[in-house]
Amino acid sequence: MKNLINFKLVLFVFLTVCVLQNGWTQEITIYCIGDSTMSDKENPNENPEHGWAQVLHEFFNEKITIDNRAVNGRSSRSFITEGRWDSILLTLRKKDYVFIQFGHNDQKFKDSSRYTNPHTAYRHNLIKFVKETLEKGARPVLFSSIARRNFNEFGTLVDTHGEYPLETRLVANALEVPFIDLQYLTEMMEISHGIEGSKALHLHFEPNKHPYYPNGKSDNTHLSRKGALTISSLVVEAINEQKLPLAKYLKK
Repeated sequence: MKNLINFKLVLFVFLTVCVLQNGWTQEITIYCIGDSTMSDKENPNENPEHGWAQVLHEFFNEKITIDNRAVNGRSSRSFITEGRWDSILLTLRKKDYVFIQFGHNDQKFKDSSRYTNPHTAYRHNLIKFVKETLEKGARPVLFSSIARRNFNEFGTLVDTHGEYPLETRLVANALEVPFIDLQYLTEMMEISHGIEGSKALHLHFEPNKHPYYPNGKSDNTHLSRKGALTISSLVVEAINEQKLPLAKYLKK
């Protein structure tokens, strides 16, 4: 009887170790890296500005944890040089995901700490993110930058991102990793809402109309909660359409 009890104890310990080592009970973490269009904002109950990854958790079930590491003002260069990427690699596990969206601040050619040439430094930074994610057994997803609400006098939405979205697509194709074309999806979003309706997706307030912006606000880059939720829903639709494994963790 004693030997049987010892055997059961050893078997229990062995199976427990196997479960932990193989991640059978592991919840999946989605790490989000990028800039202010993606990042969490302070005082979300009062602050009307939201990043799209800030609300992404609302679309997933309890098996998914969103770890949003996107930070205002960061480019692919500064995210690396500030040690932010290395901090993610310390905890990144097999089967986790990394959502990668840069480009807005890589364009800042007057700031050497952030600027990247789209075809050289930017490309190689994206390759670094992807390859080091794959080396950890995790799964990268590349995103092109969201569109700015930039309508000209003829009512045409005009691109402001240059070659950065194209380079993101090329890296995804070269390394055969998922790519979600948020630039295209958000261009269609802006156009479908129209010149006036699309203001609600961003931060447009007349003076004394919102307590957070008593002097008013006119911002065509950053997002309202409505804009953030709309973009997150576009991401979720793309995950479903591309049949990514993450799709099974989406709320019905």
